[in-house]
Amino acid sequence: MAGKVAAEIQQSKPFSCPGEEAFINLARSYEFLHQELSELFRQHGLSSTQYYMLRILRCAGPEGLSCTEAARRMISHDPDITRLFDRLEARDLIERSRTPADRRVVKATTSASCLELLASIYQPLIELHEGQMRNLSPDQVEQLIALLELLRP
Repeated sequence: MAGKVAAEIQQSKPFSCPGEEAFINLARSYEFLHQELSELFRQHGLSSTQYYMLRILRCAGPEGLSCTEAARRMISHDPDITRLFDRLEARDLIERSRTPADRRVVKATTSASCLELLASIYQPLIELHEGQMRNLSPDQVEQLIALLELLRP
């Protein structure tokens, strides 16, 4: 039995398996939720990739992270972290420095203006996420989290 997603994408044939329908549903839901998120970030002059990198660096604290370590922590793979760092540094959102122990390693940390920007995004972001989950009970949100975590190794 096909669900709502088949009608949304105007699919006349049945899905080949429940997994395909689940995947299409997940992808469609992600795109819907991400579009709202991207608009919020755009209002603050950021892409979602830039926001997530700034969030990662903020969580790393004053010691910062190397490009390699920051890339490992990204939600979505970005093949050119160096260029991402270049753009963020040009906007005075991060600072880079070489480590004294190994001059080949460059670490990035958040700047004061970055922390101000992230603080200005915090409340609107919380409100957006709460609005996006408004049709789910708190128990359903917990169940969704658990189910999504089962999909990843």
